[in-house]
Amino acid sequence: MVRPVLKWAGGKRQLLDELYARFPAEFDRYHEPFLGGGAVFFDRELEEATINDTNPRLVNFYRQVRDRPEALVDQLRTFRDPEVDPDPALPYADRTERGDEVDAYYYQQRARFNRRAYDDDWAGTDEQLLTEAALLLYLNRTCYNGLYRENADGGFNVPIGRYSDPDWVQAERVRDASQVLESANIRNEDFTSVLGAASPGDLVYCDPPYVPMSATADFAEYSAAGFDRSDQKRLLAVARELDERGVWVVCSNSGVTYDRYVAAGFHVDREGATRAINSDAGARGEVDEIIATNVDPDERANTGQASLTEF
Repeated sequence: MVRPVLKWAGGKRQLLDELYARFPAEFDRYHEPFLGGGAVFFDRELEEATINDTNPRLVNFYRQVRDRPEALVDQLRTFRDPEVDPDPALPYADRTERGDEVDAYYYQQRARFNRRAYDDDWAGTDEQLLTEAALLLYLNRTCYNGLYRENADGGFNVPIGRYSDPDWVQAERVRDASQVLESANIRNEDFTSVLGAASPGDLVYCDPPYVPMSATADFAEYSAAGFDRSDQKRLLAVARELDERGVWVVCSNSGVTYDRYVAAGFHVDREGATRAINSDAGARGEVDEIIATNVDPDERANTGQASLTEF
């Protein structure tokens, strides 16, 4: 069992037992097209897995963790407390790329992280990619409530958090995660790419951005690309096609999708999970979720191996 390196909205640490109880007793390769924080992938330490996410910064982070863990840790050790003054030796000590005033070290590093979105000269060199990965972890551990959110232009816009002694280096977790990721195929593609990766007998676990629990809720706020109702329909079509091909499928989603997965022929159960990451403090707490699967009860694993280690 390896602990996730990043905090991530919608993480499945609280539902691991329930998820594993619906996994097949045996399966071949594992595929996860919406990786996010990777709670399931890291907890199971699955070999030869295909993991995917549409967020290029997140995918770059995991590739850097896999390929350059010590260089990543070394760079993380150079960062300062988020509330101190900006570093005059680094870019954006006074103003961001968009002309906003920088009044704390945190906001300077946020501006550096956003070079991919705002700076036309950002070329994605090896050194830039390593720095971006280090900044992602630093911001993840020092921003408000560990939230990841992008504006319409793709700029990370979460404000500074309030922590007495934040640990953004996470050296042990980075090294442990690097070993698990060593044999993984890490992709940055649309989730439909799983159709070309999965074979009969494989297991696909889908944990997409959730359908909102109300007509006015915004379930696409974490990424500039978003994930709307048409994407949810595409996901259900992919799940049905995988089922028809003999691939094991387990999907998490919000409670409002219950009927559509039942109508598609899946076994569906409601589960409650506690959400600690949300920009609205009133929206944290237990939420209604479903777990849908094509794994018949007599073909499921008997026990899970969940870990509820706190961040």
